[in-house]
Amino acid sequence: MKSSYFCVLRFILSAILCALVFWPCSCRSYDQLGETTAEGHRRHKRVLRLNRQEMMADIDRVFLLDEPSKLTDKRIP
Repeated sequence: MKSSYFCVLRFILSAILCALVFWPCSCRSYDQLGETTAEGHRRHKRVLRLNRQEMMADIDRVFLLDEPSKLTDKRIP
């Protein structure tokens, strides 16, 4: 019983220590060299925009919204 208690306690303390070690290493502390804050902000916005576009394309493909309708034989320009 004591052995399992100490094992759980050791795991919890290890997790807390790991979190405290990696906490200060956020995205802001690893800015790219020679990049201004504005450039970094634009890069982040571009990445978010591209990720959103790719997600929407995947959703359209899943719901078959990316293919033209085959309900009519007339082509829509």
